[in-house]
Amino acid sequence: MTKKQWYEKLFENYSDSYDYESFTKGTKGECNFIEKELSFNKAIKILDVGCGTGRHSIELAKRGYNITGIDLSESMLEKAREKAAKSGLDIEFLQYDARELPFEGCFDAALMLCEGAFPLMETDEMNFKILENVAKALKKEGKFIFTTLNGLFPLFHSVEKFHTETSGDDNARYRDNTFDLMTFRDYNITEITDDSGEKITLECNERYYVPSEITWLLKTAGFENIEIFGAKLGAFSRDDKLATTDFEMLVLADKQ
Repeated sequence: MTKKQWYEKLFENYSDSYDYESFTKGTKGECNFIEKELSFNKAIKILDVGCGTGRHSIELAKRGYNITGIDLSESMLEKAREKAAKSGLDIEFLQYDARELPFEGCFDAALMLCEGAFPLMETDEMNFKILENVAKALKKEGKFIFTTLNGLFPLFHSVEKFHTETSGDDNARYRDNTFDLMTFRDYNITEITDDSGEKITLECNERYYVPSEITWLLKTAGFENIEIFGAKLGAFSRDDKLATTDFEMLVLADKQ
C-alpha cells in the first residue's frame, strides 16, 4: 500500500473544521473578482481544481454559473455535496487527482485557489503535471485563475510568525518552520484537531514559487498572457502589485 502523503492525511477527517478556518472567509469577495474576470458570462463551463468543501463552486453556482469541482479528498467532497444540496444546487463534485485529470478541452475557465492541489505535491514535477492537466482540460483561450505561495515572502519574512499572527482562533497550528533556500520549500509541523476530536500532528512541506518560475512553468504548459498580482484574502484585485509582504500571489493566464 502506498504511504499517504501529509495532505491526504490532513483532509481525511477535516471537512467540518475546514470551513471555520480564517482563510476560508473571503469567498464572496474572491468570487466577485472571478466573475469580473470571466466577464459575467454564465454560459461558460468552469472547473474548480482542489475545490475542498466547495466554497467557491457553491458561491459561483448560486450566481448562476455552471461549475464542476474536483478534489482528492472524498470526505471534503462529501461535505461539498451536502452543502450544495442544502442550498438547492446541482453541482458535480468528482474525486480526481489533479495530476491525472481525464478532461480534454472541456472547460472555458479553471480555478485553483487557496493552494488547491498546487503547490502541495512532493516534487516539482508533480506540481508541473497539475498545470499541464489544467491546460489540457481548458478549451483554446480558456482562462486560468489561481493562487499559490509567494516565494518572495520567506526571503524577507518569517513564515512561522506570519501563521502565528494571522491564524487567530484557527484550529490549525504551525511550528518549527524551516525554509530551504535550495528547494524553496517550507518544512513545518502542523497540528490540528480533526472532526472526531483527535489531535493530529503532521510533518508538512509546501513549495513556494517566485514570479519568474511561475511564468516559465505556465508558458511551458501552454499558457500565455500571464499576469501576477498580490493575493489579498477576499479582495483579489488587479490593482495589487505583487510585493514581498504578500504571502500568496494571484495568477491569471490564458491557454494558447
